[in-house]
Amino acid sequence: MAGHSKFKNIMHRKGAQDKKRSSLFSKLSKEITVAAKMGGPDIDANPRLRLAVQNARSNSMPKDNIQRAINKSQGGDSDNYDEIRYEGFGPGGTAIIVESLTDNRNRAATDIRTAFAKNGGNMGESGSVAYQFERVGEIIFEDSDISADDMFVQALEAGAENVETDDNVHEITCAMEDLNAVSTALEEAIGEEPKSAKLVWKAQNTIELDLDGATKLMKMIDALEDLDDVQDVYGNYDIPDEVMEKLDA
Repeated sequence: MAGHSKFKNIMHRKGAQDKKRSSLFSKLSKEITVAAKMGGPDIDANPRLRLAVQNARSNSMPKDNIQRAINKSQGGDSDNYDEIRYEGFGPGGTAIIVESLTDNRNRAATDIRTAFAKNGGNMGESGSVAYQFERVGEIIFEDSDISADDMFVQALEAGAENVETDDNVHEITCAMEDLNAVSTALEEAIGEEPKSAKLVWKAQNTIELDLDGATKLMKMIDALEDLDDVQDVYGNYDIPDEVMEKLDA
């Protein structure tokens, strides 16, 4: 898979999410609340909460919203969310993983199944595509002053497994259990907060899509991401530069 296309894919998804900022804030708030409820409201003692707050800050979420989400976790009337992974197939034979935080399993399953079906895909059974992905920690730095070579050295010293850089975007991957430690060490070493630091499903192999397949897939991903119960969507697709330019036109 071409690294350049990969980063354009990332930026395309980021751009789509930025356009839906209110929806993004809702998803970030939900993750903060769940993290604080599970591990306590102390950011320093709760790695998942620390990463959730860090991601919220990097997306310009106001401090009051962040604190409100933490406070909500400590209230007796706070919602109980179930973390559920859905798997399925998208246009072009792509494998798709959908991560959900929901207070209504039936609603989430129905809405997600419908989004697949209406956009040329179909939801599969648990385990139907997960074997094609690896669960890893992913740390993204954007518009960083640090060079690719320096980032590579710092990331490996921090315990990362791989670093890829393109278009002034650094993508660092590490073992899932090392995410908090690597993210913290990098932040201290280079003096910058990452744009995001979270666990992701990384495809082991990818499927290259043409314009028709990419158009249909992006429509399906948009439909899934528009759902309140959906936190993240991952796929094993690759969209070449020339196709991505037509999508963005």
